[in-house]
Amino acid sequence: MCGIVGYIGRRKTALIVLDGLRRLEYRGYDSAGIAVFDENGELLIRRASGKLHNLEETVRQSPIEGNYGIGHTRWATHGRPTEENAHPHTGPRRNVVLVHNGIVENYLELRRELEALGHVFVTETDTEVVAHLVEVAISSGLCFEEAVRKTVKRINGVFALAIMAKSDPGKIIAARSGPPVVIGLGDGEYFVASDVPAILSHTRDMFFLDDGDLAVVTADGVKLSDFEGQPIKRQVTHIMWDPILAEKGGYKHFMLKEIYEQPRAVRDTLLGRVGQESGRVFLEEMSITPEEFAGFNQIRIVACGTSWHAGLTGKFMIERLARIPVEVDYGSEFRYRDPIVDEKTLTVVISQSGETADTIAAQREAKQKGSKTLAICNVIGSMIPREAAGTILTHAGPEIGVASTKAFTSQVTALFVLAMYIGQQRGILNEEQSRALVAELVRLPGKLEHVLGSEVHYEDIARALFRATDFLYLGRGVHFPIALEGALKLKEISYIHAEGYPAGEMKHGPNALIDEKLPVVVLAAYDPADAASRIRYEKTLSNIQEVKAREGIVIGIINEGDKDARKMCSFSIEIPVTSELLLPLLEIIPLQLLAYHIAVRRGCDVDQPRNLAKSVTVE
Repeated sequence: MCGIVGYIGRRKTALIVLDGLRRLEYRGYDSAGIAVFDENGELLIRRASGKLHNLEETVRQSPIEGNYGIGHTRWATHGRPTEENAHPHTGPRRNVVLVHNGIVENYLELRRELEALGHVFVTETDTEVVAHLVEVAISSGLCFEEAVRKTVKRINGVFALAIMAKSDPGKIIAARSGPPVVIGLGDGEYFVASDVPAILSHTRDMFFLDDGDLAVVTADGVKLSDFEGQPIKRQVTHIMWDPILAEKGGYKHFMLKEIYEQPRAVRDTLLGRVGQESGRVFLEEMSITPEEFAGFNQIRIVACGTSWHAGLTGKFMIERLARIPVEVDYGSEFRYRDPIVDEKTLTVVISQSGETADTIAAQREAKQKGSKTLAICNVIGSMIPREAAGTILTHAGPEIGVASTKAFTSQVTALFVLAMYIGQQRGILNEEQSRALVAELVRLPGKLEHVLGSEVHYEDIARALFRATDFLYLGRGVHFPIALEGALKLKEISYIHAEGYPAGEMKHGPNALIDEKLPVVVLAAYDPADAASRIRYEKTLSNIQEVKAREGIVIGIINEGDKDARKMCSFSIEIPVTSELLLPLLEIIPLQLLAYHIAVRRGCDVDQPRNLAKSVTVE
């Protein structure tokens, strides 16, 4: 999404920063800006809304030059995509200037505190608050570095920052908590960027900041410490001239990297779309009116593969939150059965690439029959969004691994947002219900990070099960699509036969398969505050007993602290409690990691499994 580039050295800063921003255009953005300190110590800023060439033209007409500076491409979250809201942003005295990726969740609280001290804000962004805080800390007598440390400790949310201060010239401070930051090492020059491609043409030697890292970059080198000021070291990587390899960020496989990017992908998909205080949902890229949303009498979801599983998850969300009937179709089947759709039907088409041939054909069939189509897609400017009446971009970022991971979670997130929006337009969700749902939705990325950071020994489970020839995945209700997706991930990358089944259907066939050699993955997490969820949970425990009675191997995905379920499982993976409809987003991560570690142990090509392509652009 957003892009950051910083440079300090002997060359023309503006040219290097603008070139880096150009190499980050694939992330998507709606405005751009650059800040440079000239030889006299004066701060020069140029900003422009729209595409990068607008900024380049601004710089051409009003040149800026110096030996160090920072630049940014912005995707609007807080505030409209205007020149005024474009980064970089300054404090009230223009002593501090910075660029920022991420979101400051407590910016309203911080802004009110600063306004009470007499501060006047000139933009609608959350980022401006950070610039003010750093300036306040410097004014209190702290040095630049300590002022940044004090500030980052006050920020709730996620951020990647590149900051300069007039009072401490020749220095760029970078800090990370969530979004990526890479530091490039040159010959008497140094670089800061949000992704490798931005600076790869200038240096192959670089290192990645970890969460909680702070880098002080000068013409003499880079000093690293944590947010407490303790010195740290990071391994310098020599990037080979292979753009795809360069983007792995230190992970063994793209799939593993993309699994760990899911908290960020969910955050980015939510940014600017939900109001925490009001609970309202905002969908702006639409030529479908709120009145039309309220007037639809049915919804069709069309997708293929993993996106189809996301759509099936969305069916449960939309029917519960908006009380409108939903059918989910495979893109490859939709147009061959003369589907019953008309102008009162909303057709939702889901595709990571936006170029899936079967889904495009289904979209065109629905439009021909008079249906409005809404795209959920990860690639701006691709075919499906171009042909849709409305689009929800997922902002998962480039997904290189063939087996989809972060695209799935961002699609499910987008579907939940859509379900809330339709529910609000139809008068089904009131303000209190909406605020509660949004509050839990905003907490979700932190819970995803908790799942990724847990001490579950996936390698131990993989070591015990990787020789199995078959797996069974069971789930009830909204968890059934996750059983399907978990089975798909395993078969895609490990080549083990796996099936997903509704847990209530065990007696109608699958029980015949169970013996002491069959691993059975059971989705048994639940929402204690939801009566229907508790009933489902109790019935799922009965299914576990059925498997155990036949000596099957049970791998349970269960609530943290659920001792009863833990005792019944051969292996258990615990996840935090959340709303019933959001549990699928937490459940899928253990299933992705389980599939990954089994595939690695079997020696499979995780990123490029045999016979599969990332984007299916032919029927």
